[in-house]
Amino acid sequence: MYDHYILEEGDTLDSVCNLLHLDKKSIMELNNIVNESDVRSGRQIKVPISDSSYFNTYSIENGDTLYGIARKYNINPQLLASMNGLNMEDYIYPNQEILIPKNNYSYYITKDGDTLNTVSTMFKTNIPNLLDDNKIIYLSEGQILVHRK
Repeated sequence: MYDHYILEEGDTLDSVCNLLHLDKKSIMELNNIVNESDVRSGRQIKVPISDSSYFNTYSIENGDTLYGIARKYNINPQLLASMNGLNMEDYIYPNQEILIPKNNYSYYITKDGDTLNTVSTMFKTNIPNLLDDNKIIYLSEGQILVHRK
């Protein structure tokens, strides 16, 4: 599962990776960053969410497909793909670890123009509860938000 981090004035890849306890090389690969000097304030980068209370992990087995895994766990295949930074047509391979959303949460992938009010209404909750369930909310397109059912 991935989230987005918007670089602020003075941020470097090193400082962000230290802050979020991430591996710089992995972040560079995940975001197709070739040269660190290209990273400037205001840039949005994709970072893995490390809070395991929102998901379980699954190890891909021979013959698995995203659609088949989604059906097995009764989840939306597109949500499964998005949570793992994949497209539905992407190749998955044996022993690859993917995240499976837990049953006691609802998930939403933000779209351009979303507000706290529209997202809380979609989840049928209030803004304070939405803020409690999510450590950081940017409302940038593609951020995954959760809400405890």
